[in-house]
Amino acid sequence: MELAQVRLLVTDFAACYRFYADVLGLKPQSGAVNGPYEKFSPTAGSAGIALQDRAMMAEVLGELGDAPDGHRSLVVLRVDDLDAYCTQITSRGATLLHGPAPMTDRMRVAHLKDPEGNLVELQEWLLLRG
Repeated sequence: MELAQVRLLVTDFAACYRFYADVLGLKPQSGAVNGPYEKFSPTAGSAGIALQDRAMMAEVLGELGDAPDGHRSLVVLRVDDLDAYCTQITSRGATLLHGPAPMTDRMRVAHLKDPEGNLVELQEWLLLRG
């Protein structure tokens, strides 16, 4: 079995297209600005799927209520310089919900939402401390 892609189902295709292409700087495959389908690629690396407890993310974002019923998806992008990247994307219209801040002793993160409310995590991996 091979993972082909992770797909977000959106209502405002053009707004989400602009967010992933123009704000986050991912490369669109075909340039179908108005849809109905587009695939985006990072400039380096590969994509994958991961599972994460929603309660943990809700707590990080301060959204934890009586039950963890918030976000159901999370797009994770790794960047080399989190502070510089956050400065770039906020100048292009992004609004950070959290961070940049340490997540663990080996990772710093920032969080934002796309126009459809999908959660995006930006990660900067720190050198292992020896």
